[in-house]
Amino acid sequence: MQIIDVLIIGGGAAGFFTAINVAEKHPEKSVVILERGKEFLTKVRISGGGRCNVTHACFDPKELVNYYPRGEKELLGPFHQFCCGDTMAWFEERGVELKIEDDGRIFPVTDSSQTIIDCFLNESKKYNVDFRTNHAVKSISKANDLWQVDTSQGILEAKNVVMTTGSNPKMWAAMETLGHSIIPAVPSLFTFNIKDARIKDLLGIATQASVKVVGTKLETNGPLLITHWGMSGPGILKLSAWGARILADKHYSFQIQVNWLDDVSKEDCLENIKDFKIELAKKMVQKNNPFEVPKRLWQRIVAASGIKEDGRWADLNKQQTEQLASQLTEAIFNVKGKSTFKEEFVTAGGIDLKEVNFKTFESRKQKNLYFAGEILNIDAITGGFNFQNAWTGSYIIAKSIS
Repeated sequence: MQIIDVLIIGGGAAGFFTAINVAEKHPEKSVVILERGKEFLTKVRISGGGRCNVTHACFDPKELVNYYPRGEKELLGPFHQFCCGDTMAWFEERGVELKIEDDGRIFPVTDSSQTIIDCFLNESKKYNVDFRTNHAVKSISKANDLWQVDTSQGILEAKNVVMTTGSNPKMWAAMETLGHSIIPAVPSLFTFNIKDARIKDLLGIATQASVKVVGTKLETNGPLLITHWGMSGPGILKLSAWGARILADKHYSFQIQVNWLDDVSKEDCLENIKDFKIELAKKMVQKNNPFEVPKRLWQRIVAASGIKEDGRWADLNKQQTEQLASQLTEAIFNVKGKSTFKEEFVTAGGIDLKEVNFKTFESRKQKNLYFAGEILNIDAITGGFNFQNAWTGSYIIAKSIS
C-alpha cells in the first residue's frame, strides 16, 4: 500500500488551497485530496451569489480580526503571515485578475466563481495533486506513527492528515475519537423573521440603521434590508454572527430595537421635530419627510405614531411628537425565528481553538494532524472573511508540513 505524504480530507476551498501550496512547496511529496461527494468546490461555486467573494480589502491584521466573532485572538498571528493582500497576490500571480468593490469585497473581474474553480483545478494538475471523489471517510486512527483512514473506497495510509471538512458533524465526531473537544454548532449569518404592519409589503427597502437586541449587549449598525420575511442586510447579519450563541439560547425568539436614524439619539430627534413643527408648520407630515428615511417607510412610521394622513406638522401634539421620535429612534420589533442567508450557510462551532497550535494549525492532541477552514470554531461576518480564514490556515499548514 502506498503511503501518502499529505492526505487532505475535504475537497472545498481550504482543501484545494492547502493541496496546491503543499505541492508547490514540496514537489517531492505525494498530495491527495479526498471528497465524499461527486464534485469538488461546491461551496466555492455558490459563494457570493455565484461570483465568489474571495477576500476583503482589509490589509491590517489588527483591523481584520475584528470581523471574526470567534477566532479574533487566535487569527492575529496567522494574519501577520498571510493576510488579504497576500491572497490577492496569490491569485493574481496565477492569472486571476481581481477587483475591489465599493464595500470592500473582492471578486474576480469575471464575476464568476468558475474562474476560481478553474484556477484551483489547473494548479492542482500542474503540481500533480491527486484528487479523488466519492471517498467518504468512515474512521481515522493512528498506528505506528501513520494515519489509517478508512474510506468507502478502502483504507489509505498517510504521514500527515489535513482536515478541511467544514461543519461536518461526522468528521467532528471522528475528531472527538482522537481526543478533541467539539464546540456544538449553531447557525451564524442568518436573517430575522418579523411580522409587523410597519414593514409589511416594503420588500426591497434598504437604509442605514442601528439595531440592538433588547436585554443584551448586542448592538451593531449598517445597511438594513426589509424582506418579505422580515429584516436582512449587513447590519442584521453582523448582529446574527456576533449573537449566534445568545440568540440560539433564546430559540430565536427575542426583541430588537431599531434606530432608523442610525446614530441620532431620541433627545436630538425630539429637538429636530420641534424645529420642523415651525419650519414645515403648514405641510402634511406624511408628505414632507425631513429625515433620511425611505419614503414608504416614513409613511408607515408616521402612521404608527398616531398621526393622521392629512396631519400637519404644526398640529402635532406632545404624545404624537414623542411617538414619532420613538418610532424613528427606538422602534421595537418582535423576532420569531430566522432564515438562512442565501445558500451561504455558516455555523459557529467546531474544534475547540485551545486544542490547536495557531503557529502551524496543527492539533495539540495529535501530531501530524492539521485543521483549516470552518472545521475550527472560527466564523466571520459576510464579506469574504470566512474564505480568508481558510486561505490563511491552509497557507500556514503548507509552510508547516516538513
